[in-house]
Amino acid sequence: MERHDEVHGNSGSWQVATFNVNGIRARLPLVFSWLRDRRPDVLCLQEIKCQERDFPYQAFSELGYTATVYGQKAFNGVAFLSLSEPAEVWRGFGDAFSEDEARIICGLFGGVWIVNTYVPQGRSPQDPAFRFKLDFFAKLLDWFRERFDPQWPVIWTGDLNVAPEPIDVYDPVRLQGEVGFHPDEQAALERVKGWGFVDLFRMHNPGKRQYTFWDYRIPKAFQRNLGWRLDHVMATRFLADRSRECRVDDQSRGVEKASDHAPVVAVFDAESLDATHFH
Repeated sequence: MERHDEVHGNSGSWQVATFNVNGIRARLPLVFSWLRDRRPDVLCLQEIKCQERDFPYQAFSELGYTATVYGQKAFNGVAFLSLSEPAEVWRGFGDAFSEDEARIICGLFGGVWIVNTYVPQGRSPQDPAFRFKLDFFAKLLDWFRERFDPQWPVIWTGDLNVAPEPIDVYDPVRLQGEVGFHPDEQAALERVKGWGFVDLFRMHNPGKRQYTFWDYRIPKAFQRNLGWRLDHVMATRFLADRSRECRVDDQSRGVEKASDHAPVVAVFDAESLDATHFH
């Protein structure tokens, strides 16, 4: 397990973060500054909205980060920024399902598999895109079953585009049944989670009302805290038992030219993460 001592005092920690940047080139100063200050070991990006050849590799190399990218022009796109190169990388599901949409990348980091996903938004429950969203979750569950074991150290993270519980949206009564807070989506997410994942934020913050997404289209949504918890870090029990905390770094949402999402950071005890014997 690669180690790095975090600058804010988490000595001996191993940190994994997720951040929907809503356009990496538009958000480059923000992500650069955030990485420089926070220094996670692995940052999982979603909605980079650029092809692999157009990703700003050099900017992050200057900070000591390796970029591993699965992109497409103008839409979607996922990537890793990591202090050490992944030992193995998979892009996509490896079959025809969603092959034209860059929504999933998987990397092996120091014996830990990290699966970074940008789950389809779904548009509305009446739209065919909603069915595709449910199919994406079903495909993902089959993919986990085929490739991994719940006893292994696996992290599933990203913008999952589902708020699991009433506490995860600002108005659960009015929003009930809307895309992102629909019972069919919640059930689909729960089935994948049931494969063997623990929601690290909720494990470490029971009863805490905190969000990761504030819609641009709602006036002053962030200032009024009209948000949704759509971005998650899920981990198998091996890793959950070795996690110290999971937090939303929502300060970045209040800066100029912010993404509509905030990063989520999970911190693990590096001393106890000797996961290489699983592989």
